[in-house]
Amino acid sequence: MEDSQSVASLMDSTSSKIQQLQKAFAELESHRAITLNWKWKQLEEHFHGLEKSLKRRFTELEDQERDFETKIVKSKEMLERREKAVVAKEQASLERLQEKRDAAVSAITYALGKHRNSFPDEAVVIDGEDHGGVSVMEDKPPDAMVSEKAVKELTKPSNGENVVVKLYPDLVTLCQKMDTEGLHKFISDNRKNLAVMREEIPVALKAANDPASLVLDSLSGFYNGEMPTSDAKKDANLLGLRRTCIMLMECLSILLANLDEDLIPVIISEDVKERARVIAEEWKPKLDELDVDASSGNSLEAHAFLQLLATFGINSDFDQDNLSKLIPMVSRRRQTADLCRSLGLSDKMPGVIDVLVRNGRHIDAVNLASAFELTEQFSPVALLNSYLAEASKVSSPARPGSTSPGQVCFLCHILQ
Repeated sequence: MEDSQSVASLMDSTSSKIQQLQKAFAELESHRAITLNWKWKQLEEHFHGLEKSLKRRFTELEDQERDFETKIVKSKEMLERREKAVVAKEQASLERLQEKRDAAVSAITYALGKHRNSFPDEAVVIDGEDHGGVSVMEDKPPDAMVSEKAVKELTKPSNGENVVVKLYPDLVTLCQKMDTEGLHKFISDNRKNLAVMREEIPVALKAANDPASLVLDSLSGFYNGEMPTSDAKKDANLLGLRRTCIMLMECLSILLANLDEDLIPVIISEDVKERARVIAEEWKPKLDELDVDASSGNSLEAHAFLQLLATFGINSDFDQDNLSKLIPMVSRRRQTADLCRSLGLSDKMPGVIDVLVRNGRHIDAVNLASAFELTEQFSPVALLNSYLAEASKVSSPARPGSTSPGQVCFLCHILQ
Protein backbone atom coordinates (compact mmCIF):
# COMPACT_ATOMS: atom_id res chain seq x y z
CA MET A 1 0.00 0.00 0.00
CA GLU A 2 2.84 2.42 0.78
CA ASP A 3 4.31 1.87 -2.71
CA SER A 4 0.94 2.57 -4.28
CA GLN A 5 0.58 5.80 -2.33
CA SER A 6 4.05 6.93 -3.38
CA VAL A 7 3.27 6.18 -7.02
CA ALA A 8 0.03 8.12 -6.76
CA SER A 9 1.78 11.14 -5.24
CA LEU A 10 4.38 11.08 -8.05
CA MET A 11 1.63 11.00 -10.64
CA ASP A 12 -0.13 13.93 -8.97
CA SER A 13 3.07 15.95 -9.20
CA THR A 14 3.29 15.34 -12.95
CA SER A 15 1.16 18.37 -13.82
CA SER A 16 3.34 20.70 -11.78
CA LYS A 17 6.44 19.29 -13.45
CA ILE A 18 4.92 19.89 -16.85
CA GLN A 19 4.17 23.49 -15.90
CA GLN A 20 7.74 24.00 -14.74
CA LEU A 21 9.00 22.50 -17.97
CA GLN A 22 6.70 24.81 -19.92
CA LYS A 23 8.19 27.88 -18.19
CA ALA A 24 11.71 26.65 -18.83
CA PHE A 25 10.86 26.03 -22.45
CA ALA A 26 9.32 29.52 -22.75
CA GLU A 27 12.45 31.10 -21.29
CA LEU A 28 14.53 29.13 -23.75
CA GLU A 29 12.33 30.32 -26.56
CA SER A 30 12.85 33.94 -25.57
CA HIS A 31 16.56 33.55 -26.24
CA ARG A 32 16.00 32.12 -29.69
CA ALA A 33 15.02 33.87 -32.80
CA ILE A 34 12.85 31.01 -34.04
CA THR A 35 9.62 30.28 -32.14
CA LEU A 36 9.28 26.86 -30.62
CA ASN A 37 5.52 26.90 -29.94
CA TRP A 38 4.86 24.12 -32.40
CA LYS A 39 7.53 21.94 -30.72
CA TRP A 40 6.14 22.61 -27.26
CA LYS A 41 2.64 21.50 -28.29
CA GLN A 42 4.03 18.20 -29.46
CA LEU A 43 5.93 17.74 -26.20
CA GLU A 44 2.87 18.70 -24.13
CA GLU A 45 0.66 16.18 -25.94
CA HIS A 46 3.32 13.54 -25.48
CA PHE A 47 3.56 14.16 -21.71
CA HIS A 48 -0.24 14.24 -21.24
CA GLY A 49 -0.46 10.92 -23.09
CA LEU A 50 2.12 9.43 -20.79
CA GLU A 51 0.22 10.79 -17.76
CA LYS A 52 -3.07 9.21 -18.89
CA SER A 53 -1.37 5.91 -19.64
CA LEU A 54 0.26 5.84 -16.21
CA LYS A 55 -3.03 6.68 -14.45
CA ARG A 56 -4.88 3.97 -16.38
CA ARG A 57 -2.24 1.39 -15.56
CA PHE A 58 -2.24 2.50 -11.92
CA THR A 59 -6.03 2.10 -11.74
CA GLU A 60 -5.75 -1.41 -13.19
CA LEU A 61 -3.13 -2.32 -10.61
CA GLU A 62 -5.35 -1.02 -7.80
CA ASP A 63 -8.30 -3.12 -9.09
CA GLN A 64 -6.10 -6.20 -9.26
CA GLU A 65 -4.87 -5.55 -5.73
CA ARG A 66 -8.46 -5.29 -4.44
CA ASP A 67 -9.43 -8.51 -6.24
CA PHE A 68 -6.43 -10.25 -4.74
CA GLU A 69 -7.34 -9.06 -1.24
CA THR A 70 -10.95 -10.24 -1.75
CA LYS A 71 -9.73 -13.68 -2.81
CA ILE A 72 -7.50 -13.86 0.26
CA VAL A 73 -10.46 -13.04 2.54
CA LYS A 74 -12.66 -15.67 0.84
CA SER A 75 -9.90 -18.26 1.07
CA LYS A 76 -9.49 -17.58 4.78
CA GLU A 77 -13.25 -17.91 5.33
CA MET A 78 -13.34 -21.18 3.39
CA LEU A 79 -10.41 -22.54 5.39
CA GLU A 80 -12.13 -21.57 8.64
CA ARG A 81 -15.35 -23.31 7.56
CA ARG A 82 -13.44 -26.44 6.60
CA GLU A 83 -11.58 -26.38 9.88
CA LYS A 84 -14.87 -26.10 11.77
CA ALA A 85 -16.34 -28.98 9.71
CA VAL A 86 -13.33 -31.17 10.46
CA VAL A 87 -13.56 -30.35 14.16
CA ALA A 88 -17.29 -31.15 14.14
CA LYS A 89 -16.69 -34.50 12.43
CA GLU A 90 -13.95 -35.35 14.89
CA GLN A 91 -16.25 -34.47 17.78
CA ALA A 92 -19.08 -36.58 16.30
CA SER A 93 -16.68 -39.50 15.85
CA LEU A 94 -15.50 -39.16 19.43
CA GLU A 95 -19.10 -39.11 20.67
CA ARG A 96 -19.97 -42.25 18.68
CA LEU A 97 -16.85 -43.94 19.99
CA GLN A 98 -17.79 -42.97 23.54
CA GLU A 99 -21.31 -44.37 23.04
CA LYS A 100 -19.83 -47.68 21.87
CA ARG A 101 -17.45 -47.72 24.80
CA ASP A 102 -20.33 -47.07 27.20
CA ALA A 103 -22.31 -49.88 25.57
CA ALA A 104 -19.33 -52.21 25.91
CA VAL A 105 -18.90 -51.29 29.57
CA SER A 106 -22.61 -51.93 30.14
CA ALA A 107 -22.35 -55.37 28.53
CA ILE A 108 -19.21 -56.14 30.53
CA THR A 109 -20.92 -55.14 33.76
CA TYR A 110 -23.96 -57.23 32.92
CA ALA A 111 -21.82 -60.25 32.02
CA LEU A 112 -19.75 -59.79 35.17
CA GLY A 113 -22.89 -59.89 37.29
CA LYS A 114 -24.07 -63.08 35.62
CA HIS A 115 -20.63 -64.63 36.00
CA ARG A 116 -20.42 -63.83 39.69
CA ASN A 117 -23.92 -65.16 40.31
CA SER A 118 -23.05 -68.43 38.58
CA PHE A 119 -19.49 -68.86 39.90
CA PRO A 120 -19.10 -66.70 43.01
CA ASP A 121 -15.95 -68.36 44.30
CA GLU A 122 -14.28 -69.23 41.02
CA ALA A 123 -10.59 -68.51 40.62
CA VAL A 124 -8.91 -68.43 37.24
CA VAL A 125 -5.34 -69.42 36.34
CA ILE A 126 -3.76 -66.41 34.67
CA ASP A 127 -0.11 -67.41 34.82
CA GLY A 128 0.93 -70.75 33.39
CA GLU A 129 4.60 -70.46 34.40
CA ASP A 130 6.08 -73.05 36.75
CA HIS A 131 6.71 -71.65 40.24
CA GLY A 132 8.02 -74.59 42.16
CA GLY A 133 5.28 -76.86 40.86
CA VAL A 134 2.48 -74.52 42.04
CA SER A 135 0.26 -72.65 39.60
CA VAL A 136 -0.31 -68.98 40.40
CA MET A 137 -4.05 -68.36 40.94
CA GLU A 138 -5.55 -64.89 40.82
CA ASP A 139 -9.04 -63.51 40.41
CA LYS A 140 -9.74 -62.81 36.78
CA PRO A 141 -10.23 -59.09 36.08
CA PRO A 142 -13.80 -58.00 35.22
CA ASP A 143 -12.86 -56.91 31.69
CA ALA A 144 -11.81 -60.45 30.87
CA MET A 145 -15.04 -62.04 32.04
CA VAL A 146 -17.22 -60.87 29.14
CA SER A 147 -16.96 -63.01 26.06
CA GLU A 148 -14.80 -61.69 23.25
CA LYS A 149 -17.65 -62.36 20.86
CA ALA A 150 -19.97 -59.98 22.76
CA VAL A 151 -17.39 -57.21 22.92
CA LYS A 152 -16.59 -57.51 19.22
CA GLU A 153 -20.28 -57.45 18.40
CA LEU A 154 -20.76 -54.29 20.45
CA THR A 155 -17.73 -52.45 19.15
CA LYS A 156 -18.12 -53.31 15.49
CA PRO A 157 -18.61 -50.31 13.14
CA SER A 158 -22.24 -49.25 12.79
CA ASN A 159 -21.71 -47.59 9.40
CA GLY A 160 -23.30 -50.50 7.53
CA GLU A 161 -20.09 -51.53 5.75
CA ASN A 162 -20.21 -55.07 7.19
CA VAL A 163 -23.97 -55.44 6.77
CA VAL A 164 -24.89 -57.04 3.45
CA VAL A 165 -28.31 -57.93 2.06
CA LYS A 166 -28.62 -59.56 -1.35
CA LEU A 167 -31.73 -58.15 -3.00
CA TYR A 168 -32.52 -54.86 -1.24
CA PRO A 169 -29.28 -53.05 -0.26
CA ASP A 170 -31.25 -49.81 0.09
CA LEU A 171 -32.64 -51.23 3.33
CA VAL A 172 -29.15 -51.03 4.83
CA THR A 173 -28.76 -47.39 3.78
CA LEU A 174 -32.16 -46.41 5.21
CA CYS A 175 -31.44 -48.15 8.52
CA GLN A 176 -27.99 -46.60 8.65
CA LYS A 177 -29.56 -43.13 8.24
CA MET A 178 -32.33 -43.95 10.79
CA ASP A 179 -34.78 -42.85 8.07
CA THR A 180 -38.15 -44.18 9.24
CA GLU A 181 -40.16 -42.29 6.62
CA GLY A 182 -37.96 -43.60 3.82
CA LEU A 183 -38.10 -47.10 5.28
CA HIS A 184 -41.91 -47.06 5.29
CA LYS A 185 -42.01 -45.81 1.70
CA PHE A 186 -39.48 -48.38 0.48
CA ILE A 187 -41.41 -51.26 2.06
CA SER A 188 -44.67 -49.94 0.63
CA ASP A 189 -43.16 -49.62 -2.86
CA ASN A 190 -41.88 -53.23 -2.69
CA ARG A 191 -44.87 -54.76 -0.94
CA LYS A 192 -45.12 -57.49 -3.60
CA ASN A 193 -41.92 -59.02 -2.23
CA LEU A 194 -42.67 -58.81 1.49
CA ALA A 195 -41.48 -62.37 2.09
CA VAL A 196 -37.99 -61.49 0.86
CA MET A 197 -37.87 -58.21 2.76
CA ARG A 198 -39.01 -59.97 5.92
CA GLU A 199 -35.81 -62.01 5.68
CA GLU A 200 -33.52 -59.07 4.89
CA ILE A 201 -34.84 -56.38 7.27
CA PRO A 202 -33.49 -58.08 10.45
CA VAL A 203 -30.04 -58.08 8.83
CA ALA A 204 -30.39 -54.47 7.66
CA LEU A 205 -31.35 -53.35 11.18
CA LYS A 206 -27.81 -54.19 12.28
CA ALA A 207 -26.63 -51.14 10.31
CA ALA A 208 -28.67 -48.79 12.52
CA ASN A 209 -26.92 -47.05 15.40
CA ASP A 210 -29.99 -47.76 17.53
CA PRO A 211 -32.28 -50.36 15.88
CA ALA A 212 -34.77 -50.34 18.77
CA SER A 213 -35.25 -46.57 18.56
CA LEU A 214 -35.55 -46.82 14.77
CA VAL A 215 -38.45 -49.27 15.14
CA LEU A 216 -40.10 -47.18 17.88
CA ASP A 217 -39.83 -44.06 15.71
CA SER A 218 -41.51 -45.94 12.87
CA LEU A 219 -44.66 -46.38 15.00
CA SER A 220 -45.43 -42.64 15.15
CA GLY A 221 -48.05 -42.74 12.38
CA PHE A 222 -49.84 -45.92 13.48
CA TYR A 223 -52.84 -43.97 14.79
CA ASN A 224 -54.11 -41.01 12.80
CA GLY A 225 -55.73 -38.82 15.41
CA GLU A 226 -57.82 -36.94 12.84
CA MET A 227 -59.39 -40.10 11.38
CA PRO A 228 -62.29 -41.95 13.05
CA THR A 229 -61.77 -45.64 13.79
CA SER A 230 -64.41 -46.70 11.27
CA ASP A 231 -62.73 -44.72 8.47
CA ALA A 232 -59.27 -45.99 9.43
CA LYS A 233 -60.32 -49.54 8.55
CA LYS A 234 -61.10 -48.39 5.01
CA ASP A 235 -57.94 -46.36 4.41
CA ALA A 236 -55.60 -48.54 2.34
CA ASN A 237 -52.53 -46.37 3.02
CA LEU A 238 -53.06 -46.44 6.78
CA LEU A 239 -53.66 -50.20 6.75
CA GLY A 240 -50.43 -50.68 4.79
CA LEU A 241 -48.52 -48.49 7.25
CA ARG A 242 -49.87 -50.50 10.20
CA ARG A 243 -48.84 -53.79 8.62
CA THR A 244 -45.37 -52.34 8.07
CA CYS A 245 -45.15 -51.26 11.73
CA ILE A 246 -46.01 -54.79 12.85
CA MET A 247 -43.50 -56.32 10.45
CA LEU A 248 -40.70 -54.01 11.66
CA MET A 249 -41.37 -55.03 15.28
CA GLU A 250 -41.34 -58.69 14.25
CA CYS A 251 -38.05 -58.19 12.40
CA LEU A 252 -36.51 -56.56 15.47
CA SER A 253 -37.60 -59.62 17.49
CA ILE A 254 -35.87 -61.85 14.93
CA LEU A 255 -32.69 -59.77 15.22
CA LEU A 256 -32.76 -60.02 19.01
CA ALA A 257 -33.37 -63.77 18.88
CA ASN A 258 -30.16 -64.21 16.87
CA LEU A 259 -27.97 -62.10 19.15
CA ASP A 260 -25.93 -63.10 22.18
CA GLU A 261 -27.98 -62.73 25.37
CA ASP A 262 -25.43 -60.24 26.70
CA LEU A 263 -26.25 -57.85 23.86
CA ILE A 264 -30.03 -57.75 24.26
CA PRO A 265 -29.99 -55.40 27.33
CA VAL A 266 -27.74 -53.07 25.37
CA ILE A 267 -30.20 -52.78 22.46
CA ILE A 268 -33.38 -52.96 24.56
CA SER A 269 -32.14 -50.62 27.28
CA GLU A 270 -34.28 -49.28 30.11
CA ASP A 271 -34.71 -45.99 28.21
CA VAL A 272 -36.00 -47.90 25.19
CA LYS A 273 -38.36 -49.91 27.37
CA GLU A 274 -39.69 -46.73 28.93
CA ARG A 275 -40.40 -45.28 25.48
CA ALA A 276 -42.20 -48.51 24.55
CA ARG A 277 -44.27 -48.35 27.76
CA VAL A 278 -45.37 -44.79 26.94
CA ILE A 279 -46.51 -45.87 23.47
CA ALA A 280 -48.30 -48.92 24.88
CA GLU A 281 -50.14 -46.77 27.44
CA GLU A 282 -51.25 -44.46 24.62
CA TRP A 283 -52.48 -47.36 22.48
CA LYS A 284 -54.23 -49.38 25.19
CA PRO A 285 -57.34 -47.14 25.59
CA LYS A 286 -57.87 -47.20 21.81
CA LEU A 287 -58.39 -50.97 21.95
CA ASP A 288 -61.53 -50.44 24.05
CA GLU A 289 -63.16 -48.81 21.00
CA LEU A 290 -62.73 -51.93 18.87
CA ASP A 291 -65.52 -54.39 18.18
CA VAL A 292 -64.26 -57.90 18.97
CA ASP A 293 -66.74 -59.57 16.64
CA ALA A 294 -66.17 -57.08 13.80
CA SER A 295 -62.42 -57.73 13.86
CA SER A 296 -63.02 -61.41 12.95
CA GLY A 297 -59.79 -62.35 14.69
CA ASN A 298 -57.72 -60.17 12.36
CA SER A 299 -57.31 -56.89 14.27
CA LEU A 300 -54.16 -54.98 13.31
CA GLU A 301 -54.54 -52.68 16.32
CA ALA A 302 -54.60 -55.54 18.85
CA HIS A 303 -51.79 -57.35 17.03
CA ALA A 304 -49.58 -54.24 17.05
CA PHE A 305 -50.20 -53.67 20.76
CA LEU A 306 -49.33 -57.26 21.69
CA GLN A 307 -46.31 -57.27 19.37
CA LEU A 308 -45.06 -54.06 20.98
CA LEU A 309 -45.18 -55.70 24.43
CA ALA A 310 -43.50 -58.88 23.18
CA THR A 311 -40.73 -57.23 21.15
CA PHE A 312 -39.66 -54.79 23.87
CA GLY A 313 -40.18 -57.18 26.78
CA ILE A 314 -42.69 -55.05 28.71
CA ASN A 315 -45.57 -57.56 28.90
CA SER A 316 -44.98 -58.03 32.64
CA ASP A 317 -46.11 -54.43 33.16
CA PHE A 318 -49.64 -55.33 32.01
CA ASP A 319 -52.26 -57.64 33.47
CA GLN A 320 -52.03 -61.09 31.90
CA ASP A 321 -55.77 -61.71 32.06
CA ASN A 322 -56.45 -58.51 30.16
CA LEU A 323 -53.87 -59.46 27.57
CA SER A 324 -55.45 -62.90 27.10
CA LYS A 325 -58.77 -61.19 26.34
CA LEU A 326 -57.14 -59.60 23.30
CA ILE A 327 -56.12 -62.94 21.77
CA PRO A 328 -59.55 -63.63 20.16
CA MET A 329 -59.08 -60.35 18.29
CA VAL A 330 -55.94 -61.73 16.62
CA SER A 331 -56.78 -65.44 16.52
CA ARG A 332 -56.67 -65.58 12.71
CA ARG A 333 -53.24 -63.94 12.46
CA ARG A 334 -50.49 -66.41 11.53
CA GLN A 335 -48.21 -65.09 14.29
CA THR A 336 -50.73 -65.58 17.10
CA ALA A 337 -49.28 -68.77 18.60
CA ASP A 338 -45.70 -67.46 18.71
CA LEU A 339 -46.97 -64.13 20.04
CA CYS A 340 -48.81 -65.85 22.89
CA ARG A 341 -45.67 -67.80 23.84
CA SER A 342 -43.58 -64.61 23.82
CA LEU A 343 -46.11 -62.92 26.08
CA GLY A 344 -46.19 -65.85 28.50
CA LEU A 345 -49.85 -66.58 27.82
CA SER A 346 -49.56 -70.30 27.12
CA ASP A 347 -51.39 -71.22 30.34
CA LYS A 348 -54.25 -68.90 29.35
CA MET A 349 -54.97 -70.77 26.12
CA PRO A 350 -57.72 -73.09 27.44
CA GLY A 351 -59.78 -70.06 28.45
CA VAL A 352 -59.08 -68.33 25.14
CA ILE A 353 -60.17 -71.42 23.18
CA ASP A 354 -63.39 -71.60 25.23
CA VAL A 355 -64.15 -67.99 24.30
CA LEU A 356 -63.56 -68.75 20.64
CA VAL A 357 -65.87 -71.76 20.73
CA ARG A 358 -68.64 -69.80 22.46
CA ASN A 359 -68.38 -67.14 19.76
CA GLY A 360 -68.62 -69.64 16.92
CA ARG A 361 -64.93 -69.35 16.00
CA HIS A 362 -64.33 -73.11 15.91
CA ILE A 363 -61.67 -73.00 13.19
CA ASP A 364 -59.53 -70.56 15.19
CA ALA A 365 -60.07 -72.74 18.26
CA VAL A 366 -58.78 -75.80 16.37
CA ASN A 367 -55.68 -73.91 15.23
CA LEU A 368 -54.78 -72.78 18.75
CA ALA A 369 -55.57 -76.17 20.29
CA SER A 370 -53.17 -77.80 17.80
CA ALA A 371 -50.47 -75.16 18.32
CA PHE A 372 -50.51 -75.58 22.11
CA GLU A 373 -51.07 -79.38 22.15
CA LEU A 374 -54.51 -79.11 23.69
CA THR A 375 -56.22 -81.44 21.24
CA GLU A 376 -57.12 -83.96 23.95
CA GLN A 377 -59.02 -81.27 25.84
CA PHE A 378 -60.40 -79.70 22.66
CA SER A 379 -60.91 -82.41 20.06
CA PRO A 380 -60.52 -80.97 16.54
CA VAL A 381 -63.08 -83.40 15.14
CA ALA A 382 -65.65 -82.46 17.79
CA LEU A 383 -65.02 -78.76 17.24
CA LEU A 384 -65.35 -79.06 13.47
CA ASN A 385 -68.51 -81.16 13.74
CA SER A 386 -69.94 -78.55 16.09
CA TYR A 387 -69.05 -75.83 13.61
CA LEU A 388 -70.69 -77.82 10.79
CA ALA A 389 -73.85 -78.22 12.83
CA GLU A 390 -73.99 -74.50 13.58
CA ALA A 391 -73.24 -73.60 9.97
CA SER A 392 -76.06 -75.79 8.66
CA LYS A 393 -78.52 -73.80 10.75
CA VAL A 394 -77.50 -70.54 9.13
CA SER A 395 -79.05 -69.99 5.72
CA SER A 396 -77.16 -66.76 4.99
CA PRO A 397 -74.04 -66.97 2.76
CA ALA A 398 -70.70 -67.32 4.49
CA ARG A 399 -68.69 -64.19 5.19
CA PRO A 400 -65.63 -63.52 3.04
CA GLY A 401 -62.62 -65.40 4.36
CA SER A 402 -64.68 -67.86 6.43
CA THR A 403 -64.50 -71.64 6.02
CA SER A 404 -67.34 -73.25 4.07
CA PRO A 405 -69.28 -76.27 5.45
CA GLY A 406 -67.86 -78.39 2.61
CA GLN A 407 -64.33 -77.55 3.69
CA VAL A 408 -65.19 -78.41 7.27
CA CYS A 409 -66.54 -81.83 6.21
CA PHE A 410 -63.30 -82.47 4.37
CA LEU A 411 -61.27 -81.51 7.45
CA CYS A 412 -63.40 -83.76 9.66
CA HIS A 413 -62.82 -86.66 7.28
CA ILE A 414 -59.02 -86.14 7.44
CA LEU A 415 -58.91 -85.83 11.22
CA GLN A 416 -61.04 -88.91 11.91
